[in-house]
Amino acid sequence: MIGRLRGILVEKQPPELLIEVNGIGYEVQMPMSCFYELPELGEEAIIYTHFVVREDAQLLYGFNSVKERALFREVIKANGVGPKLGLGILSGMTASQFVSCVEREDISTLVKLPGVGKKTAERLVVEMKDRLKGWGAGDLFTPATDAAPIDSVSSNQVSADDEAVSALLALGYKPVQASKVISQVAKPGMSSEQLIREALKSMV
Repeated sequence: MIGRLRGILVEKQPPELLIEVNGIGYEVQMPMSCFYELPELGEEAIIYTHFVVREDAQLLYGFNSVKERALFREVIKANGVGPKLGLGILSGMTASQFVSCVEREDISTLVKLPGVGKKTAERLVVEMKDRLKGWGAGDLFTPATDAAPIDSVSSNQVSADDEAVSALLALGYKPVQASKVISQVAKPGMSSEQLIREALKSMV
């Protein structure tokens, strides 16, 4: 089990990053709520990981804190929720928002997330309400801020748009939906991470 990585950030292609640890590069997928907090390329990062082994792949999911990883592990225990869907859920809203939705039984907000239908949303509420008791919402994630993410601004807006659309597709959004929302929020000079942040905010 790989539980923690400490190394240099080599690539950032939302929602995936490449971190080099002692000469070995690890591909890690992160919820966007964690991705925004990463340092710049070439800097050291510490990532807490959840390791998934499938018949056709070995996957690492990364988080900035043990609490964030613990919430992800609780989410994917819910019936019908796998790691990819868990990644999409925790990219579409912060942990405090997710906990609030579960506590308020807010099905209508949960179904706006990619891959979450009404039945899945209902299961999440029913199965997680007891599990999340005692989890102070403020203790789970550092709330996402509206500050510009650290990613360098792309000089090629078409490239940033394409990267943002690709990230949304990886999180489970449909191609038409991803392209439409990116075109709606795009402004000159925005980085791919800024585009993704605004797109996700507009869809929840």
